Amino acid sequence: MKPFNAQHIRSQAAKALHHIAFEGQSASDTLAPTQFENPNDTSLFKALVLGSCRYFIRLEAIAKRFLRKPFKPKDNDLFCLVVIGLYQLEYSRVPDHAAISETVNACRELKKEWATKLVNGVLRNFSRQKETITNELDQNWDTKFATPDWLINRLKPNYKGQVDNILEASNLQAPMTLRVNLSKTTRDDYAALLDQAEISFRLHDLVPTAIVLDKPVNVEQLPGFEEGLCSVQDAAAQLAAQLLNPKSGSKVLDACAAPGGKTAHLLEQSHNQLELDAVDIDPERCFRIQENMERLELSAEIHAEDALSFMQKKANAYDAILLDVPCSATGVIRRHPDIKLLRRDEDIDELAQIQQQLLAAAWDALKPGGKLLYATCSILFEENSNQIQKFIDNQDSVEVIPLPSNLIAISHSELGCQILPSTNNMDGFYYALLQKQS
Repeated sequence: MKPFNAQHIRSQAAKALHHIAFEGQSASDTLAPTQFENPNDTSLFKALVLGSCRYFIRLEAIAKRFLRKPFKPKDNDLFCLVVIGLYQLEYSRVPDHAAISETVNACRELKKEWATKLVNGVLRNFSRQKETITNELDQNWDTKFATPDWLINRLKPNYKGQVDNILEASNLQAPMTLRVNLSKTTRDDYAALLDQAEISFRLHDLVPTAIVLDKPVNVEQLPGFEEGLCSVQDAAAQLAAQLLNPKSGSKVLDACAAPGGKTAHLLEQSHNQLELDAVDIDPERCFRIQENMERLELSAEIHAEDALSFMQKKANAYDAILLDVPCSATGVIRRHPDIKLLRRDEDIDELAQIQQQLLAAAWDALKPGGKLLYATCSILFEENSNQIQKFIDNQDSVEVIPLPSNLIAISHSELGCQILPSTNNMDGFYYALLQKQS
């Protein structure tokens, strides 16, 4: 696709938001193909789309107040353009007059000049009444935090007194966190390289491989990135290898492995001394695992196959299994705000059934005496501690291994470890470590 110039930023952002909000495409799939001649314009385009996803529910409510009647379905790209204009007025540093004029001009880029006066009127009316409208929206949790009611209602029973903090944290911009490859360097030595490159950071206080950057940078700017000295991975995700900690020479399975960050970390931790199978159903995502392996000079057997059917053929085969199951991803909304638009309440029960099936199959594939680490990037009890409690209630051979005290101290669950978004600069994650008794 030919790169666009700056005048197309808002029209392309409206089209991208339409793909996500009205057609159900993921933001990553939607944003990837669109590039601009100036990299700064590409960054602005992505910021407009992701920011509009983050606050869509709130901005949608504002738009509907000022639109006398809804757009026809064929003109929902205009509705998305209005949302993008409102996002700029409430959340961006773009001056109001510039945001309004550029958004109105985008109507022409969408070949809908008839809508210029309408879009102009909506944006100017909101600009004049911003304080009154925002105060009204702040009276309801869904519009205050731009979060769907179904998710709020699922959080309330288990996080009494904490729901507003969770929702607020989920709207924060997630930091860029690095995983230092301790098989090639030390964290202190890598920190010195960041100092030399004038990249500011903090050492993570809970995860010994993690460094949190003060500002995101392109990976090309990271010292030794191509040589495999570091990878980009949230600190909570880095806990997986630390908790499972398979012995050198072990036969290990990373089920649902793509894009391969945890696979690589397991191998780095063991100095590439594991017999490791990495499984993912998507061949394209398996290719990304392979790319990671090559950059980091690691080796794993990569299988483009459904994890459930793969494990059902591997009875008592593995010393250790990392089971990072498909989930609602409600713990990583700050990184993937489109989850608010894509996920539905009915998805949770379906996901829970898939998780149960995968857990049962993984248990059968685990050797007696072996360890299984159950992981999700969810904050819903239905996918996490409730899931594990149900499993151990129906299993005679399972022992729950206590997790380190520093994790228990930040956990919001009595069974396993439930990390909430932004705790210790981490994503929302859940871990439970189980051992199969001999």
